[in-house]
Amino acid sequence: MMRVAWMIALLVVTPLVVAPPADAEEVRVAVAANFTAAMRQIAADFAAETGHEAVVSYGSTGKLYAQIENGAPFDVFLAADQTRPRLLADAGRAGAPFTYAVGKLVLWSADPALVDDQGEVLRSGNFERLAIANPKTAPYGAAAMEVIRGRGVQAGVEPRLVRGDSITQTYQFVLTGNAQLGFVALSQVAAHSDGSRWEPPQELYAPIRQDGVLLQRGRGNQAAAALIDFLKGPAARAVVKQYGYGVE
Repeated sequence: MMRVAWMIALLVVTPLVVAPPADAEEVRVAVAANFTAAMRQIAADFAAETGHEAVVSYGSTGKLYAQIENGAPFDVFLAADQTRPRLLADAGRAGAPFTYAVGKLVLWSADPALVDDQGEVLRSGNFERLAIANPKTAPYGAAAMEVIRGRGVQAGVEPRLVRGDSITQTYQFVLTGNAQLGFVALSQVAAHSDGSRWEPPQELYAPIRQDGVLLQRGRGNQAAAALIDFLKGPAARAVVKQYGYGVE
């Protein structure tokens, strides 16, 4: 009798624990590739706290912006720069931008002996290929070119450059050995100490302020509004810092 009573109680209680809120909605989010790992955790935390589901697409900021311009059905855009969110806001296609993270650049190699703590490997030329994200579509690629020019090594480095479509592909080039080293997002290597790295001084490149916006399609979607609020709150900001970003 006790076992039967326990099973009946479990059947009654369990739906109350796992059932999502009756007003739970879905929000479609376009997210810059560098923010992939952090966003996966944020999306899980967001679902656990609110019951809403974030359906996330990752890619280079330039390509995601082009998709939005061409009518892609996104509610929220988390870019890797400030320019594209501002363009959307100025065109009346998005709300006011806000900075959700400040990205940091790192020169990284899977080889633990290749990159020195001053980045002199760029001058020595002791490598065959250097990976960067496409500077035309990826802000981290543009920042990498700023560092290369700032160190005065552009002439020696440019013939060795391989360009990824996004910072994720750039990281894969280095991880797999297709490039001996590369400029990647600090967030991609913050969780481990493998390989060797150099963090360029901030004065060598403009701060990578990453802005987000609520897109026109997301207006009236309570899940989209809830995600914006969540991104501005302490739980998401803690994740942002955990993955090597700055916050403002």
